[in-house]
Amino acid sequence: MNEIWQLSATELARRIALRELSSAEVVNAHLARIDAVNPALNAVVRVLAEEARAGAVLADERLAAGEKVGPLHGVPFTVKENIDMAGLPTTWGVPALAQAVVPADAPVVERMRAAGAIPIGRTNLPDMALRVHTASSLHGLTRNPWHPGRTAGGSSGGEASALASGMSPIGLGNDIGGSLRNPANACGIASIRPSAGRVPDAGYVPSEDRMLAVQLMNVQGPMARRVADVRLGLRVLMGAHPRDPWSVDAQFDGPPLARPIRVAVLPEPPGGSTDPKVAAVVRRAAQALADAGYVVEEVGPPRYEDAVSCWTRLIMGDFGSVLGMLTPMMGADATTFLNRFNQAVPPLADVAAWSHLMTERDGIARAWSIFMADRPLLLSPTWTQLPFEHGFDSATPAGTAATKELMRPVVPANLLGLPSACVPAGRDAATGLPIGVLITGRRMREDLCLEAAEAIEARLGLATPIDPVR
Repeated sequence: MNEIWQLSATELARRIALRELSSAEVVNAHLARIDAVNPALNAVVRVLAEEARAGAVLADERLAAGEKVGPLHGVPFTVKENIDMAGLPTTWGVPALAQAVVPADAPVVERMRAAGAIPIGRTNLPDMALRVHTASSLHGLTRNPWHPGRTAGGSSGGEASALASGMSPIGLGNDIGGSLRNPANACGIASIRPSAGRVPDAGYVPSEDRMLAVQLMNVQGPMARRVADVRLGLRVLMGAHPRDPWSVDAQFDGPPLARPIRVAVLPEPPGGSTDPKVAAVVRRAAQALADAGYVVEEVGPPRYEDAVSCWTRLIMGDFGSVLGMLTPMMGADATTFLNRFNQAVPPLADVAAWSHLMTERDGIARAWSIFMADRPLLLSPTWTQLPFEHGFDSATPAGTAATKELMRPVVPANLLGLPSACVPAGRDAATGLPIGVLITGRRMREDLCLEAAEAIEARLGLATPIDPVR
């Protein structure tokens, strides 16, 4: 029999509902797992042991009383430390916000609790979530369970490391530039960046009022080891919420499409190099989809490099207006990475430049929409290179440039508000590192993304959780 901490969130919920396991047993098993492996990984930065045990007792009492319970009743979950939890600080990984206690849960935490899930810990992130490598000036470095010398990704790197090593069965992260998918790729788990508006996004720190780039491109979403758990988490989180005026109610399952579904395959995205080992995994994933009945075709969407460039200019143009406030709160390496990333981006000089940028975004979105009318899904790498060594992204200007290049496949979905799922599809023989692929779909067609991701998982998925490699 598997250890309790090895079970999926879906299986844990099923066994708790059938009273084959108590929530108390499940919570205690995960707390013990945190004690056992977190010292090597530094993924969980605040353990909520007392609160979780109390929540488990209440969950078991409710079940014994015959009350109607939610789909994640009694199941523990973890929360990235830039997502609000009532009575706790939303630190964003920096000392300046270590005491930034908030009065209420973020909508996504509120919904997980309403589904019966129990918060068990807070997970690490880089300073202000503005790096794809999880090293926090408040909490330190998070390690990758597969390789202690390589990055866990970012910015939801603590969450991915915790999930991959069995400290949590399901968790919450967010994504403005791949931050749900970068660490999923690096740590060999699954995640989805939902369509813009699908899941409500709201918080108190650093401000309730969000910058333009955040309004347009940031999303909250689920992370887990199995695609089925990601789907369950998304169903719990989705739907309009009054604190996010742009969030929407939309059916999870979209209109039926003619079968077989066509998938565009882009093993070597334009705009930079791709490691042949990564491209080979994408092609194997394409074959897995073909075996599952999809029609696959090696072709890329139009204006791919324009999409990457437009994302870069939008996020840096907007964040450039607050760098003077952000950088004093950030550590030296995080500031160096951000400044070097920004140096290569032409500034938006005036209102006309902003208007032209938004016009360009609209044209790229239309071109992709027309392309995806015939090919509803796009399969690509998540990163075009293997996860890098700690500090590579900030050590030299060349390292920053290479990091910017390797992450290019994740950002078109942010620019265009599209759903994009990451699923592990192989491992590098030399390093043991996982390699994930992206399935990006039409707006509000998370159902299609996850269905394809599950077909890849069934044929190429990795066995997780794992004991950390030391």
